[in-house]
Amino acid sequence: MSREYPIEQTRNIGIIAHIDAGKTTVTEGILYNTGLIHRIGTVHEGETVTDWMEQERERGITITAAAVTCYWTPKLIKLAGDIKHKINIIDTPGHVDFTVEVERSLRVLDGAVVVFDGKMGVEPQSETVWRQADKYNVPRMCFINKINQTGGDFYKSLDAIHRRLSPNAFPIQLPIGFEKDVKGVVDLVAMKSYTYNEYTDKEFTVGELPADLQAKAQEYRHKLLEHVVESDDVLMEKYLSGQQLTEQEFLTAIRKATQSGKFFPVLGGDGRGIIVQTMLDAVANFLPSPSDRGTVKGVNPKTKEDALRNPQDSEPFTALAFKIATDPFVGKLAFFRVYSGTLATGTYILNTRSMSKERVGRVVRMHADERQDIKEVYAGDIAALVGPKETFTGDTLCDVDHPIILEAIKFPEPVISVAIEPRTKADQEKMGLALQKLAEEDPTFKIRADEETNQTLISGMGELHLEILVDRMKREFKVEANVGRPQVAYKETIKTNAEAEGKYIRQTGGRGQYGHVYIKIEPQTEAGKGNEFVNEIVGGTIPREYIPAVDKGIKEAAERGVIAGYPVINVKTTLFDGSYHEVDSSEIAFKIAGSMAFQDAFKKAQPILLEPIMKVEVITPEVSLGDVIGDLNAKRGKILEMTEKGLVKIVDALVPLAEMFGYATQIRSMSQGQASYTMEFDHYEEVPKNVAEKIMEGTGKIRVGQVGK
Repeated sequence: MSREYPIEQTRNIGIIAHIDAGKTTVTEGILYNTGLIHRIGTVHEGETVTDWMEQERERGITITAAAVTCYWTPKLIKLAGDIKHKINIIDTPGHVDFTVEVERSLRVLDGAVVVFDGKMGVEPQSETVWRQADKYNVPRMCFINKINQTGGDFYKSLDAIHRRLSPNAFPIQLPIGFEKDVKGVVDLVAMKSYTYNEYTDKEFTVGELPADLQAKAQEYRHKLLEHVVESDDVLMEKYLSGQQLTEQEFLTAIRKATQSGKFFPVLGGDGRGIIVQTMLDAVANFLPSPSDRGTVKGVNPKTKEDALRNPQDSEPFTALAFKIATDPFVGKLAFFRVYSGTLATGTYILNTRSMSKERVGRVVRMHADERQDIKEVYAGDIAALVGPKETFTGDTLCDVDHPIILEAIKFPEPVISVAIEPRTKADQEKMGLALQKLAEEDPTFKIRADEETNQTLISGMGELHLEILVDRMKREFKVEANVGRPQVAYKETIKTNAEAEGKYIRQTGGRGQYGHVYIKIEPQTEAGKGNEFVNEIVGGTIPREYIPAVDKGIKEAAERGVIAGYPVINVKTTLFDGSYHEVDSSEIAFKIAGSMAFQDAFKKAQPILLEPIMKVEVITPEVSLGDVIGDLNAKRGKILEMTEKGLVKIVDALVPLAEMFGYATQIRSMSQGQASYTMEFDHYEEVPKNVAEKIMEGTGKIRVGQVGK
């Protein structure tokens, strides 16, 4: 079996945006124009291809990232001629609670289309997904959607992109018409007009520029040209010497500038229909192929040296598992992106996290919730492995004889928890299995047992996130459960250094228990390291085989929490001394000694509670502005900015999550139902002392300020 298309003709792209900007509708427009579907489904009627889950169709939102593959031969922008391209598309959620889906998708994609609501411009989650794309250096283009609707404005949205995201975003086309009269675009490279009668048309009418757009088109073409030639020295020299660039040279300059990640082409229109053809042309011509993205870097787990893989079929197989899903028909699915080499069914691969080998039984290409069996995958492909036992999100899968570990995916910490308990004894066993499978799928979903109350606590990114997971548990796993009120997922950490001794000695008639350690703890200063364990034992004062037990005891104590029962974060622990008994020492004794020492040191190191702080955007009529601001201040909020959009005021603020429960009802009553808000996690911050003491009283733990004094 040979490769379907050359790697240079493959595009792996994501559609990313704020909720309700129209990502799924744009994806439907792409599938319609590429011939994969014969009518465009609507989100509110639950007819779309990529929103296939029951919960997605009921609520009209995207919850999971869905992958589809389509094919496109450019029609209008032809940098490389009439070449058919294979485009793998991932439609991602816009709701902040499902940000994990965007994070893991961007980690493996080569390019992205950022969709904006032309009526709203840049919204909070637009900024979040933009930052996520920056983090993974993903080249992208902008599509301003809904400019054909009342209130839609291409130029206002472009101005918002310049102010809030990047000054290096420039149109490659301008709309013809305004609001409901938008019927086409001006191509700023070819300086031609492409018009249509209905958005469902299959072909554009190509013509000359409208007279009233001549001056504006020349102005924007000049700006575009000035910016894109900066990425090509030869074209820059030609431009500065006053020579005219050919159409091919202009397109080449746009391609180079886009792939540098410092320039973002902007298009706009009605994402349901024919205008999407110009977007597909731009994707094929300007966004990178897997080979354009170049060499991927990893680490050899045996030698700990850097290992490189080129995006070629002839290289050793290397892939990253970026998503786990539970399929009702085939069981566990592991979605993976191939960075180099090929993989055929019936062969063996190595998982370099667990260092376990696994036989590749069945590989499928996903089309939303449908599966197509394939015998072999190649460099640059995205596919799914059926029924892997040991594979989880972020694992590197590779050739057995050429091990490599790629950079894993980092996920945000959950900010909200609820207690959950099975309704009946029959549900009890099923609930444990269901929660385990859901946690495998979603790295931002955590489960832990509260030893004091004997309850199971589940944590996630927001109320909607947990609500969907509980709903899935009921529908997919047939588990009925009682769910408690949402609680804030506080964290514990320290402000200073401290040392402590942990000694666990038990003498009985027979063999006793002996574990003895000295540890030092300090705040973690290195970003991204989290909790860290450092072994500085020299001279065998503690035998090597007991060191992992000490680490385990410390980890378990950190997970349980010390001062209020919340997980400990960002603490560096160093084991530097101790002693052992030749007969009585054991792993369990050293584990207990490590746990005791950590708890003792933690109490001496000025422990504090941290709380999640949310970035809140409130859209309110001016008459309610004073009440909204007064209420946010009363909630310990910090007002960042106040702007206006049309007749409404927009308030940006940072507010503790603990103060935001029930806010939807409050804001409706404050504004006679006219105000709305969006909220997303921003950072963790120290809880004020008076608030922390109330939290401590609620848990019955040691008060902050009573320890380490």
